[in-house]
Amino acid sequence: MSIFSVDDARCNRCGICVLECPARIIEMRGAEALPSWVETGEELCINCGHCVTVCPLRAVNLETMKAEDCAPIKKELLPTAEQVEHFLKSRRSIRAYKEKPVPREVLAKLIDIARYAPSGTNSQPVQWLVIEDQTEVNRLAGLVVDSMRSAIKAAPDIAAALHFDLMVSAWDLGIDVILREAPHVIVAHAHKDLPLADQNCYIALTYLELAAYSLGLGACWAGWLQMVMTSYPPMIEALQLPEGHVSMGAMMIGYPKYRYSSIPLREEPAIIWR
Repeated sequence: MSIFSVDDARCNRCGICVLECPARIIEMRGAEALPSWVETGEELCINCGHCVTVCPLRAVNLETMKAEDCAPIKKELLPTAEQVEHFLKSRRSIRAYKEKPVPREVLAKLIDIARYAPSGTNSQPVQWLVIEDQTEVNRLAGLVVDSMRSAIKAAPDIAAALHFDLMVSAWDLGIDVILREAPHVIVAHAHKDLPLADQNCYIALTYLELAAYSLGLGACWAGWLQMVMTSYPPMIEALQLPEGHVSMGAMMIGYPKYRYSSIPLREEPAIIWR
């Protein structure tokens, strides 16, 4: 099979693959011609698979992505607009967790879903670090507190504005307000030199958070952890990310200790229409 190929027996020359190609590298040289790549097609293809998966007759294939290997979209499984609205509005950030670990296969499923998040030019730069051991999660929380202790001395004005003293005091009393005694933390990381890597990681983590809710799990962005993941040497050493990689975000994960029964109010959106 060539890098891009079309099954002559299946293709009806509708041209949808030409119109849907993000890179505009597919053309049809005549009404009866099969779709084909332009001269620079191989160089410019981002391997997104749009051409393969938009074809209603499964006539298009890539060397890296055969039509027969792409799962069909099951319309009966797609939620209604009302269901999506209710799902998104009812999601809450969870900060109280059961003392129950999430099975590894469930954590792996979250990441499997999150890998389908969009990324710039389909670069898919996001990699993952899963902290399964709650003892290690607690150690990371302690390192965050240590960084706050240092900041109280070195930058007292900033520390006061962020109430580091209150969080350190809570920690000393045995109350974890950093990672909330979550059983697991999932970190998204990427190479520091990749363009838009941080945005791609944020989007993937958002997918992961929503997937967690759909699986009956609770999740919450680990903002205090992220605050020091790229600046506090002991934390950088503890994470042991691959060479050149930096953390772009982290999520607490676990089974919710409590369930919400209603949707809270939110401010009306500020919209500028043009």
